[in-house]
Amino acid sequence: MISFIFVAVALFSLVSTSTSSSIITDFHALIALKQGFKFSNLDISTWNSSNPSLVCSWSGIKCSNGRVVSLNVSNMSLYGSVSPAISRLDKLMELSIDGNNFAGEIKIENMSTLWFLNISNNLFNGSLDWNYSSLANLEVLDAYNNNFSAYLPLGILTLKNLKHLDLGGNYFYGKIPERYGDLTGLEYLSLEGNDLRGKIPRELGNLTNLRQVYLGHINIFEGGIPREFGKLVNLILMDLSTCGLDGAIPPELGNLKSLDTMFLYINRLSGPIPKQLGNLTSLKTLDLSVNALTGEVPYELINLRQIKLLKLFMNRLHGSIPSYIADYPNIEVLELWNNNFTGTIPKNLGKNQTLKDLDLSSNKLTGTIPEDLCALKQLRILILHKNFLFGSLPQGLGTCSSLVRVRLGQNYLNGSIPTGFIYLPRLNFVELQNNMLSGSLSENGNSSTRPTKLSQMNLSNNQLSGPLPFSLSNLSSLQILSLNGNNFSGSIPSSIGELHQALKLSLNGNSLVGEIPPEIGNCVHLTYLDFSNNYLSGSIPQEISNIRILNYLNLSRNHLNGTIPPSIGTISSLTTADFSFNDLSGKLPESGQFSLFNASSFAGNPKLCGSSFNNPCNASAITSPPRKSHSAIKLVFALGLLVCSLVFVTAAIIKAKSFNKYTSNSWKITAFQKLDFTVSDVLECIKDGNVIGRGGAGIVYHGKTPNGVEFAVKKLLGFGNSHDHGFRAEIRTLDGGASESMSAIAGSYGYIAPEYAYTLRVDEKSDVYSFGVVVLELITGRQPVGNFGEGVDIVQWMKLTTNCQREKVVDIIDQRLKLVPKNEAMHLFFVAMLCVQENSIERPTMREVVQMLSEFPRSSSSSFCHYSEQP
Repeated sequence: MISFIFVAVALFSLVSTSTSSSIITDFHALIALKQGFKFSNLDISTWNSSNPSLVCSWSGIKCSNGRVVSLNVSNMSLYGSVSPAISRLDKLMELSIDGNNFAGEIKIENMSTLWFLNISNNLFNGSLDWNYSSLANLEVLDAYNNNFSAYLPLGILTLKNLKHLDLGGNYFYGKIPERYGDLTGLEYLSLEGNDLRGKIPRELGNLTNLRQVYLGHINIFEGGIPREFGKLVNLILMDLSTCGLDGAIPPELGNLKSLDTMFLYINRLSGPIPKQLGNLTSLKTLDLSVNALTGEVPYELINLRQIKLLKLFMNRLHGSIPSYIADYPNIEVLELWNNNFTGTIPKNLGKNQTLKDLDLSSNKLTGTIPEDLCALKQLRILILHKNFLFGSLPQGLGTCSSLVRVRLGQNYLNGSIPTGFIYLPRLNFVELQNNMLSGSLSENGNSSTRPTKLSQMNLSNNQLSGPLPFSLSNLSSLQILSLNGNNFSGSIPSSIGELHQALKLSLNGNSLVGEIPPEIGNCVHLTYLDFSNNYLSGSIPQEISNIRILNYLNLSRNHLNGTIPPSIGTISSLTTADFSFNDLSGKLPESGQFSLFNASSFAGNPKLCGSSFNNPCNASAITSPPRKSHSAIKLVFALGLLVCSLVFVTAAIIKAKSFNKYTSNSWKITAFQKLDFTVSDVLECIKDGNVIGRGGAGIVYHGKTPNGVEFAVKKLLGFGNSHDHGFRAEIRTLDGGASESMSAIAGSYGYIAPEYAYTLRVDEKSDVYSFGVVVLELITGRQPVGNFGEGVDIVQWMKLTTNCQREKVVDIIDQRLKLVPKNEAMHLFFVAMLCVQENSIERPTMREVVQMLSEFPRSSSSSFCHYSEQP
């Protein structure tokens, strides 16, 4: 009996010692792991090394049978490294360390019970060449959005239970191994967002259990979509977008009857849309946009009764928009813009549908706009511009409270603007320009005076008439107001001064009368103000000088009288002003910005006098001592004339000597492109008769060589002092930092926008261009000029190198930025490309740039781009 008790006690002691040893092993592994972490999260502070018995109560730890079986530290703002000691947690079943900033290499091995592994959204690098045979039960491997750079791992082929594989958002290169087609248990496969090349293996068609597949985004594949993909009958989502695919869409894809979403956008797919896609009766999202598809939309697509989103824009499709689209019961987004569609818009579109986004712009559509587009009050975006539409605007738009963005410009629309339309509560952007709209703008009949959200409104070049509504003040968020080219009459309401966010006001080319309201000075954010070509009278309000960032001011061709307020010259940002053809009088101010304006800016004002144009002020008009004798006056005049003559002759002699001293041989010319003229040609053109403009930095001359080559020369004012730091910095950036004073012929390279070279005008879009250059400098690590070849700057080099394809940012990125996630670098490059568009109109505003940068999705593994035309 005693022997039995002794054996039992000994056995219990042995089991207890074994259990304690195992949990202690896990304890030491976790402490070693913690030592590699850097953290501010208090949850990790519960990992206390003083009491091993409390391991199972630590944050993120779960135990079973006395062992750690789950470790979850997801999204804890941790960084540092992951110690190899993690592999000593040999009973782990679930391991989640995603959503942190761990860096360096990682190796997970010797976990035979592990089935779930998530290391996504970190900064791990190296490869994934692990001993996968020691992870035999792994079902989920998620390594999305790291910095792994290697060939795709072949060891995962030993994982017979693998169902979910996500290696997207890394730097894996080479080809997709054909043997990946042996992973027949896969239900989810993502390889998107890498540097993969070659063809998509047809063997992937053997993965018949796949439910989701993502292969696009930055990867560039040769050839087309394998026909074998028609065997993936369990597929719910297919994303092969943005990966260079060409050829036709295989009709075999019509076999995928479980398919919910098909993304094939931004490729080079050609040929017709296969009629077999009409068999995809479960399809809710179809995006074939930005390809080279031709032909008509097949009738068989009538069967897509579940469709919610249909995007076919930027292809070469023609024919009519099928009328059956108006019968899709669930359609919410329809974007067919930039094709060659003809005929009319389906009459019943929107009548019994929750239509939200409609863009049919840039086609050849005729007929009228359907009356019931907003019947269910869900329509947010309505874009139909650049068509041949006629008739009136649907009256229902005046009560469509869901509208956010409307672009109907450049059509043949007539009739009036629906009452209340411009005061809709969510409306942010309106374009109705270049139509034949008539009638007046209504006052805001809504009893609520709640401000609207409208930021841009362009009604220019129509036949609108009547007075400007006083309730324009309700548009308190308005930034751009273009009413030019209409027949508006009456006075400018004083309430215009309540548009405190306005950046641009264009009321030119109307029949406005009365005085310019002094309240205009309250619009302190204005950069562009044009009241020209009206019938305005009275004096110019000096309150205009309160607008300290005004860049463009045009008051020409009115009936303004009185003097020009000298305070306007203190607006240092004002580079263009036009007061011509009014009834202005008195002496023209000569201080500040007035010294830079052309004489043509004041033409057509016979009572205006000044030294800057051929109408000097009459000395008798200035108060002078009375009763001067005529003989004394004649004597003074003669003496003055003699002195002036002597000064002129002396100056001419000095200038001639100076010119002889500084011959063409003494001038230094630095060319940034191949030139067909010499220094002598340049010096020959610098004379008063060749002046074609004046700007903030100097005078511009027209030049012409003996062989007929025309060019412009800008002579800088005060280059040796601080007159124009920006232009001087540009010149110095261009021959490599020369400090001597020099005369140079420089193209519009570096940070200066192209239009500055020939317009001598800068605005916000010029600054946007400069910002884009700075972003390119950050991405590439290069200076804006130099080392690109003759006559090539960073913008031109970027376009030549990448062909403006954002996925090719990897070809120009600074190697020091190799740890930056590629999708972020690609997005930043995309924004930079928009900023440096050749045409300033096509560049975004700085506000839009900030919005694009701030709204970038950083962690979504299935994000995709939605495209629509820029305003």
